[in-house]
Parts: sequence; C-alpha cells; structure tokens
Amino acid sequence: MSPIKVALAGATGNLGVSVLEALLGANLHVTVLSRIHGNSSKLAPHSNLTITEVDFNSTQSLVAALQGAQVVISCLATLAIGSQNPLIDASVAAGVTRFIPAEFGMDSRNPLCVILPVCEPKVATQKHLQEKVSSNPSFSYTGIANGLFLDWGLKVGFILNSASHSATLYNGGDVPFSTTTLADVAKAILGVIDNREQTANRILYIQSAVTTQDTLIQYAKDIDGREWNTVRRNTEEIRQEALAELAKGMEGNIQAAMDGFCVCASFDTEYGCDFSSHLDNDLLGVRMMGEDELRALVGSFL
Repeated sequence: MSPIKVALAGATGNLGVSVLEALLGANLHVTVLSRIHGNSSKLAPHSNLTITEVDFNSTQSLVAALQGAQVVISCLATLAIGSQNPLIDASVAAGVTRFIPAEFGMDSRNPLCVILPVCEPKVATQKHLQEKVSSNPSFSYTGIANGLFLDWGLKVGFILNSASHSATLYNGGDVPFSTTTLADVAKAILGVIDNREQTANRILYIQSAVTTQDTLIQYAKDIDGREWNTVRRNTEEIRQEALAELAKGMEGNIQAAMDGFCVCASFDTEYGCDFSSHLDNDLLGVRMMGEDELRALVGSFL
C-alpha cells in the first residue's frame, strides 16, 4: 500500500512545525500549502515534502494543490480559523476523505465556549463541515480539543512566566485545566490518520496532563527555590476587558482580545477546561505525563 498523502496548511506556525515533523517522521508524503511569498520556503528540504504556493481564498487554486491528497490538516492561526471554508470546499472537490480543522484548544461543544468570539469561527466551521459530510458521503472530518498548548504556554508566559518567576493566577490558581504538548497534539493527528473509521465526524479530547497553576509554580519552587510574584484575576473580568477591546474595531488589539477569551475557556471550570472525564487519549495513542515528567518540563523553562 502506498503511503498516505497529506496536505498541511499552517506548517510554519507554533503547532504546524511539530505536526510537519511528526508527519514526515511517520513516512507520510506531505504537501505544505503556503501563502504566496509566505515563510514555507524556509522549511528544511525532505524527500517526502512538497511545498506548493496557493491562494487560500481561491477554491480553484486549492483544488489544484490538493490533487491526490487523502487527508488535509489545517493548523491556521487563531485569527485565520474563520477562513477555512475555501480549503474545506476544495478538499471535497479534490476527493479528500478526511479534513482536520484548526479546532485545537478549548471545548467548542461547551455552551459557554460556543458564544466566545474566539470560538464562534470554530463552531461555524464545524457547521460547514457537517453540511459537506451530509452531501458528500466519502468526506469526513475530525476535530481535536487539547486545552492549552503546555510547552508553548510555559515558553511564552501564557500559563506562567518562568523567566520572570511571575504569574497571573486565574480564579485563584487552583483550577484544574487540561493541557497538551505540541508533540502530543501532533501524535493525536497521526492517531486520527491511523484510525479514520473510529474518529470520523467527531470532536476528540486529549491531554498530556491535567494540572493547576499553583501546582506548576510549586514544581518551579521545588526546583530552584525562588519565590514568585503573582497577581490574582477573575476570568469574568478578563472576558469583559476582551469584549471592550473587541468593541474598538480596527483600533482595538484583536489578538489581545482573543487571548483574553482563551484565558476564560482555559481556566474556568464552567467552560469545561478539564477534559479528564471524556478523554480519547487511548484511541489516539496519547500517553499522560507522569508527575516527574511534568516537573522536568517546568524546570526546562526556568
């Protein structure tokens, strides 16, 4: 049997880099879909890698690039996840059998998450996918909810600011939340490709760990003994601030607003931030980290 052919959008982003590495490591043939004059030309050459420039707003351009692909993976950035419809339509037209949207993150089935502006495009994309599935029996999709990106969140200070030993503790800092490393998200994508029948037309839930901000800070203190500067914030305040920023329109900081909404979904139990009761780790081959592993990961950013 010939190797699966995969097309990947967003290969140079935070998640896309890890996904591309995993796909090539699994000996899959990958076509990276690159914006015209994008950054994909900087990717290291590989015998199974093809880079094709496309117009993401043109279904015709995308259909040509997707010929022969069985799986399409979208790792588009937060501000672009609402523009996946041309890629979905092109996937259907090109005979793609599985589409993995840029679902990664919060629980988009939670009724409070659904109405967050950062999640609304994901819900709209799911609706579009379901419509395409209904009219094209050979087409299917799989979404992956993974909570926060664990290693990325520690690196850039979204979960904790390890470099300055400081943190904003949301809702007290003791809220259990699901979090997944970039490598484990990539592993889950491989799990979807290997188990397409069992994963069809579903949102799947994974985590590398469920932890709290307080726990992670304690790990850091155990490692280097330094005290931390912390402030406490309520996520409802964060949500209101994000809504106000969004209301400024073009004059507002849209990315900051979207980050604020992500904070709400990630550190508030009402938003379903703990996936522990409904995990699909076993199906997708994702192993939970042990305490020593999680402690070591925290230490690697100190």
